[in-house]
Amino acid sequence: MSGQITETWLTQEAYDRRKAELEHLEGEGRSEIAKRIEAAREEGDLKENGGYHAAKEEQGKIEARIRVLTELLRHAKVGEPAESGVVASGTVVTALVMGDEEVFLLGSREIVDGEADSDLDVYSEGSPLGEAILGLKVGETTSYEAPNGREIKVEIKKVEPYQP
Repeated sequence: MSGQITETWLTQEAYDRRKAELEHLEGEGRSEIAKRIEAAREEGDLKENGGYHAAKEEQGKIEARIRVLTELLRHAKVGEPAESGVVASGTVVTALVMGDEEVFLLGSREIVDGEADSDLDVYSEGSPLGEAILGLKVGETTSYEAPNGREIKVEIKKVEPYQP
């Protein structure tokens, strides 16, 4: 993984869910946690104040999620994924991976979070598998090196746009 921010494909529905979550966290979420911190502060000694420390930890989690959502939405590509038959972000791929058939979504977990049938495995475009198959067509084969050093063979059997 290069550490470079890549475009993330999202359905309009997934984008709207993440945008609403971000707006809530930036507004009500921040406001609520600030009130909890202030109330806990008023209880006195902060060293032994469990409520204060819990609220500060929650504040850190909210701020981290705000940063993740802000980056995700900044680099989101909303709409339909690439044409069928070519592995791209937002496509459901059926592939033989080391001889076993696997069906997975190439893209971001954010695409399927909140979906009722989200049992679909998700691989990032920046994962070793994702990087190896991006741009391949049905019938093409490749291999990549797994983190443990093993060579993994992959054959693309089917590629379809993700439909929530």
